[in-house]
Amino acid sequence: MNWLNNYVRPKIRSLVGAKSDVPENLWLQCPSCEQMLFHRDLEANLNVCSNCGHHMRLPARRRLDTLFDDGAYTEIELPDNVADPLKFRDRKRYTDRLKDSRSSTGRQDAIIVAHGTVGGQKAVIAVFDFLFMGGSMGIAVGNGIVAGAQLAVLQEAAFIVIPSSGGARMQEGILSLMQMPRTTIAVQQVKEAGLPYIVLLADPTTGGVSASFAMLGDIAVAEPGAIIGFAGARVIEETIREKLPEGFQRAEYLLEHGMIDMVVPRHDLPESLGRVIGLLGQKSSGAEIIPVTAATAAPDADSGGDGAAPAD
Repeated sequence: MNWLNNYVRPKIRSLVGAKSDVPENLWLQCPSCEQMLFHRDLEANLNVCSNCGHHMRLPARRRLDTLFDDGAYTEIELPDNVADPLKFRDRKRYTDRLKDSRSSTGRQDAIIVAHGTVGGQKAVIAVFDFLFMGGSMGIAVGNGIVAGAQLAVLQEAAFIVIPSSGGARMQEGILSLMQMPRTTIAVQQVKEAGLPYIVLLADPTTGGVSASFAMLGDIAVAEPGAIIGFAGARVIEETIREKLPEGFQRAEYLLEHGMIDMVVPRHDLPESLGRVIGLLGQKSSGAEIIPVTAATAAPDADSGGDGAAPAD
């Protein structure tokens, strides 16, 4: 067998010719219907399968391009933080994992915060990048949510968060869990300022992210088929020793059971978010105050009212 692999096969390959320069990723298979999709057609369709409508994950900056009006936005610089506060190491050093993720994604951590307009309405958007360590939430992500909330209050703009995350980042231990109350307080500041706070739940939204700011939106919107929950379905089944319902933790199941407000296809999100921001941002003028006079005052109780007979 070694002789075949080490001698015969290389000889045959050399006779056939050099490897083609054609890239191998021109076609992608839909994980839902298994249809083969040309990569350019898939990108043009915002990573939505043209055959079955399955929503695949969308890169963070591509999402910003589609949501902001004319794709115009300004990305803000996030504050620096300690890269490896616990000097964590499992199979690999945490610093090496960060280095690999930063090299492959071209960004410092799993969140991007930008501001612009959505549907003509001022908005600040904080979007997660699942490609960066599974969109996990550490100190840097917490800093991003806090910075986005403060910017929204400063600009009197809507605050939109788009989580796509496996939860808190284990390599930062308790410091990552501390971002749950920290981001919750930041969101509360936006609400106290009377500004809209909208969450767009992308696939997946789980763990400490779903247990904090991701479920506090004035309006909770989700993409079709997105997985939304705390623990994984397998863990829940093993814990309660029961078979979970079909579609459990999917966006449509949560909508049916009142956990979220809307399930919106990706192509309709800019229009829907702009409309929601406009509705939530309307200031109520309040009811007209009518001064109390003798003519408008309530009849005296002792006078028996207006003398009208009671209804039968």
